[in-house]
Amino acid sequence: MDMFGADGGSYTDNLIGTLLAIFGNVLVSVSLCIQKYSHVTLAGTKDPRAFYSAKTWWCGFVLTCLGEGANFVSYAFAPLALIAPLNAVSVLTSFILGFIFLREKSKPSDFAKRYGLSFLGSVLTIGGTYLFVAFGPNSHEKLKAENIVTHLVGWPVLLYLLLEVIMFSLLLYFYNQRSAQYIVVILLLVALLGSVTVITVKAVSGMLVLTTEGSMQLDDPIFSVMFVCMVASVAFQARFLSQACKLYDSSLVASVNYILSTSFAIVAGAVFYLEFNKEDVLHICMFFLGTALCFLGVFLITKNRRRTKTFEPYVTMDMTNGVPTIHDKGLVVQSEFSGSFSYGALVNNDGVAPATLPVGNQEQPSVGSTEASSNLPDLKTD
Repeated sequence: MDMFGADGGSYTDNLIGTLLAIFGNVLVSVSLCIQKYSHVTLAGTKDPRAFYSAKTWWCGFVLTCLGEGANFVSYAFAPLALIAPLNAVSVLTSFILGFIFLREKSKPSDFAKRYGLSFLGSVLTIGGTYLFVAFGPNSHEKLKAENIVTHLVGWPVLLYLLLEVIMFSLLLYFYNQRSAQYIVVILLLVALLGSVTVITVKAVSGMLVLTTEGSMQLDDPIFSVMFVCMVASVAFQARFLSQACKLYDSSLVASVNYILSTSFAIVAGAVFYLEFNKEDVLHICMFFLGTALCFLGVFLITKNRRRTKTFEPYVTMDMTNGVPTIHDKGLVVQSEFSGSFSYGALVNNDGVAPATLPVGNQEQPSVGSTEASSNLPDLKTD
């Protein structure tokens, strides 16, 4: 009966944590859509107010806080191996909301060609999520301060942290000294920091939940250590992730970062919190199959997004007026506001009339002056 009660309690905690993580990821995606709508509306109406003065932006901000809070609390109830892959729910929700708000009209063949891979990726993501949630680890322990210290001083954790420090130092050396600003290098740095983040977030969240239940854990030194490591890892992780977004396409960064960060988070949970110790081989294989399907689904969803071309101008001379004109063959990220919400639709600019460049004197030179200049004697040059 004790074993049954423990298993039942563990199953209930896992269910609570999984539902909180799904709810939090959905809220974050909805909040980003609302904030995007706020920015587009202010830009389209030429409103001079700052974005933080709009009620819709604050609504999105509140939803973001609620979603991130739900994600934070979910770590206290469910294993890292269940919570980390659920970030795919955020990618899936963003794709669905973006598809709804695009409001584009296209032929069925063009529609299938453009969105076929994305819908296939959505199906794979949903199926993979079901598999890794159904067959994921069902272990859960109360993260008291002494339990965290016991995990921290174990030789597997110390070896894992040593390997992480060596790998992070090598990558940081190549990144700073050799200017190896490849996407894999930057996102590996993000993933290594992310593994530390999820370990510390789970510890801090677990101790906070126990404190609210009446068992004080905040006065233990390990709480302060975990909290400081959590804040520092999040700050540096955001810095490297911002650098990756500046250098590479955001869709590529989203898919590669999800794959690498989830992989390192699963390994961190397996090593630090021993989440797979009591699982059989079948459950482990099905879990990793579901995770692989989620990886493939997220890759297909983000791969099919239309990418932004850089501004590629070419200048021609309008022989009628003698005025240079500039043309753009690229794409713009956000079209001018036309009364409808397009959710950042990418609009081709080929059909736009070329813009004229202002010049000081737009009068055509007279034929006589041209002939006169041609009849001038050659100047002697030294």
